[in-house]
Amino acid sequence: MSWDHPDTRFHVVRNDEGQYSIWPDYKPVPAGWASVGFQGSRDECLAHIETVWTDMRPLSLQRALAGA
Repeated sequence: MSWDHPDTRFHVVRNDEGQYSIWPDYKPVPAGWASVGFQGSRDECLAHIETVWTDMRPLSLQRALAGA
């Protein structure tokens, strides 16, 4: 399996800063990232991210600006 293989399944993952990515399901999710419970093809996962990640700013920046 590889990232570009059409049969590769992915998890949508998110880090503590609220940033999203995809990760192949045959590899352990790296430290600092957690699965958000959505799985699918590369395109399905990227489409999901596009709908849920509406503010690209890291959470620390969002919080800092909200407190300003």
